[in-house]
Amino acid sequence: MKQQPTSDTAANECLARTEAHVRSRLTGVVRDFQLVLFEQGLILRGHARSYHAKQLAQHAVMEATSLSIRVNEIEVA
Repeated sequence: MKQQPTSDTAANECLARTEAHVRSRLTGVVRDFQLVLFEQGLILRGHARSYHAKQLAQHAVMEATSLSIRVNEIEVA
């Protein structure tokens, strides 16, 4: 069964704040960073220069929100 994104306005505002937090902490390290909220948690997406940067992004999200991270799909290239 495919998960459907939630569309709650408050949740979207929280996601926008969290994305801004991560982008400000990792400027130039993670590109095209995006959070997707599903009923079961967050999915992280984007592109990182290293696996360390991918991990830093995940930790920045964990600092900024109490929502659980289900999948880190940040691609390393």
